[in-house]
Amino acid sequence: MEFVEAAVDVEAGTMPIISEEDQQYLREIFAERLEGDVTLQLYTQRESGLIVPGQECGTCRDTHQLMDELVALSDKLHLEVHDFYAEREQAEQLGVREIPAVVLQGQNKGTLRYIGAPAGYEFASLIEDLIDVARGSTGLQPETRAALAALSQPVHFQVFVTPT
Repeated sequence: MEFVEAAVDVEAGTMPIISEEDQQYLREIFAERLEGDVTLQLYTQRESGLIVPGQECGTCRDTHQLMDELVALSDKLHLEVHDFYAEREQAEQLGVREIPAVVLQGQNKGTLRYIGAPAGYEFASLIEDLIDVARGSTGLQPETRAALAALSQPVHFQVFVTPT
């Protein structure tokens, strides 16, 4: 069950997360480098006045706004918003166990997930990953590709990013 909330309404007083200058830069980058479409599946929770202990998400609203702003910069980017608690089985199938989470789907063969708000240093990585997912290829060296192709079992990679 998918839900989509209203896009960011800057005129209503919501300040954009991505500056106008950065929006223009990203529009140019996306026009130049996005080869195919990418769907960003955002797993979040519905906004509610009721707070359920253990189920509050401090960065879900900001992550949703950021994804709204990002997909507005290219017609090749598409956002699907999912209620993590209502769609727990689907989320688990994609390896999503925490929110907010963004799953990138395009030409990629594996599953690429961002857990938490992709802000700060992580935002630049997200942009590069969008480009890689859109073309279905990365800049890995041939030796690295050969080593990965030789793996006989699936491998789960996790990359932790911290500004310190």
